[in-house]
Amino acid sequence: MDILDGIAVIADRYDGYVLDLWGVVHDGRKPYPGVPEALAALKARGKRIVFLTNAPRRAWVVGEMLDRMGLDRALYDGIMSSGEVSWRHLKDRRDPWFAGLGRRCVHIGPERDLSVVEDGAAEIVTDPAQADFLLNTGPDDQRGPTSPEPYRPMLEACAAAKLPMVCVNPDRAVMVGGRKVICAGALADIYLELGCAVREIGKPDPAVYEPVLELLGNPARHRVVAIGDTPHTDLAGAQAAGLDALWALTGLAAEAHGDNPSAEHLAAVAHDEGVRPIAAVRSLRW
Repeated sequence: MDILDGIAVIADRYDGYVLDLWGVVHDGRKPYPGVPEALAALKARGKRIVFLTNAPRRAWVVGEMLDRMGLDRALYDGIMSSGEVSWRHLKDRRDPWFAGLGRRCVHIGPERDLSVVEDGAAEIVTDPAQADFLLNTGPDDQRGPTSPEPYRPMLEACAAAKLPMVCVNPDRAVMVGGRKVICAGALADIYLELGCAVREIGKPDPAVYEPVLELLGNPARHRVVAIGDTPHTDLAGAQAAGLDALWALTGLAAEAHGDNPSAEHLAAVAHDEGVRPIAAVRSLRW
């Protein structure tokens, strides 16, 4: 597998760029070095850039977070998040699975994720016996982000009530400021073990790429590349959507494979994961 030092060598092959956020654009606290300059170089060449994240909150919330990190909105054209897609499903109920959910839910996750149910998309209740489904946006501040086990009692209570789960972040883990923390997908794994129904919203589901392509202006798919750090979500999702993928060796990739993995090692990992990225890139820099 080729390992690129930056994206300049592929820039003119594509018109649209679909970028993961956590682990590619930023580390959960601040943009990685070189990212603003790389985005500016792409924009100067007329490229369109959309962030696609499995974050369990609406796109406007993600945008405000990027503002606080100092990332200029002129450097990108749009944001699509798992939280945004989930909110649309809960709000319009056109998807048959969501149409049958009911409107009351137990929520596992922090209050900052409740944009997913704003504008009357769903009603939060505390008793599983009174709920129609379980809304899982990930770890909360009380039970912590290091292990899914403190969440097992609530998951078992919801399973006993036979509540289907909406998992608003399929990621199992993410790197935040150099620390690995669990995501909603880790709780979904327990719920699946309990024999319950789970609907995961986000990458690698190819359906989440449709609104992204709209934000890009609906270019030809062979002229779009997705850049991500995780094979089973970012790379697999792009492949399922018919897009080229570039493997960023930051975030979870750096945590799993070190700072300087060999091309042979990366090729073997990609083969095992069933993905075929066009190359790897050391970081999102020009």
